[in-house]
Parts: sequence; C-alpha cells; structure tokens
Amino acid sequence: MTITDRAPQTLDILDDAGLKLLFTEARTANTFAATAVTDDELGMIWELARWSPSAANGQPLRVLFVRTREGKERLVQHLDEGNKAKTLSAPAVAVLAYDADFHEQMPTVFPARGDMLRAAFAGHTQKRESIAAYNSALQSGVFLLAVRAAGLAAGPMAGFDEAGVDKEFFDGTSWRSHLVVNIGHPGADPWLPRLPRVPVEVAVAWA
Repeated sequence: MTITDRAPQTLDILDDAGLKLLFTEARTANTFAATAVTDDELGMIWELARWSPSAANGQPLRVLFVRTREGKERLVQHLDEGNKAKTLSAPAVAVLAYDADFHEQMPTVFPARGDMLRAAFAGHTQKRESIAAYNSALQSGVFLLAVRAAGLAAGPMAGFDEAGVDKEFFDGTSWRSHLVVNIGHPGADPWLPRLPRVPVEVAVAWA
C-alpha cells in the first residue's frame, strides 16, 4: 500500500456542550466568586495551553500566576483604574508574558534543528522580540480556551502599564508582559450584555 492509498484521517468534532463552553456561550467575566482556584486547576490550564501552535515550536509564552493578596496589590498599582477592583476580587490572576530569549530553548523544543535556530536568532534581538510578541499572542488565545476548558471564567485585560509590571515582577529577566487575565468562578452578575459580532459578509472572503 502506498501512502496515497491510505484512508484520510478523521478528526473528532467537539460536541455542542464543548462548543458552547469554549466559544458560542463563553464570556469575559467581570466579577468572581470567592471560591479558591486550586493548584491543580492552574496546572490543568497550563497543561492544556502549552500545546498551542507557535512558529518553529518556539513557545515564547510565559505565565506568572498571582494568588496572594500581596501579589495582587503589587500588580494592581500598574493597572488602569477600572481594572483594579476586578483583579483584587479574582481568586487567581495570570500575567501572560513572552520570553524575548525564547531561542535559548530551541534545542529542547526543536531537537532536530535547535542549535542552528538558536544560533540564527542569537544576534537578532528585534526580530526575536517581534516573533515572541506575535506567537505569545497566538498562545494567549489558546490560554483563554484552556481556562474555559478547566471550568473557570477568564477576564482578559490589556489596560495596564507593561513597563511597570515588567519592572515589578520580571526585572532582570527576558520576560515581557502583554496581557493580564483574571481567573475564577463567575460571581454576581458577571456578564455584560453580549455585543454583536462582525457580519460574516464583512469578515469572510472566498477565493
């Protein structure tokens, strides 16, 4: 049998409950219950999120989980005013960042060409920053799906002083923050009214 004679692989389709959980009924949470988010739940989120695609399997996404009152108070001083109360009330907060020196892990994540890729990126700081920022954003979308898949609500926010957060938590490292995600079980009136989606005829083209 040649490779062309083989039957095409059939992939599973997510059931209606899964589609609602991850997509059609998923919402950004604005309030959270006091129920704690456990180590196992946060571990599950990362275990799912780390399978996200990324260029050359570079995996630049890094995560700082913040759960203590002290940690959240350090964080909220760098958030926009409208985001502070939500973050203080969330049982857990994830600061999503990218590693500008992600290339150092290439021998681990791409064994066949890792040394070559690490050397190729070594002298190109700006190129690494651009690649890391884009791919960590891609991975961050998968991270939000992972939060939902773990039975929790996510409240992603970009309203913060990135330089301030980096100095507060990542000083002396190659990590650069780009998104803050509140995590927990939904609280009282957690959802704002659903806003319209862009019409299909505006967003989709065919060729």
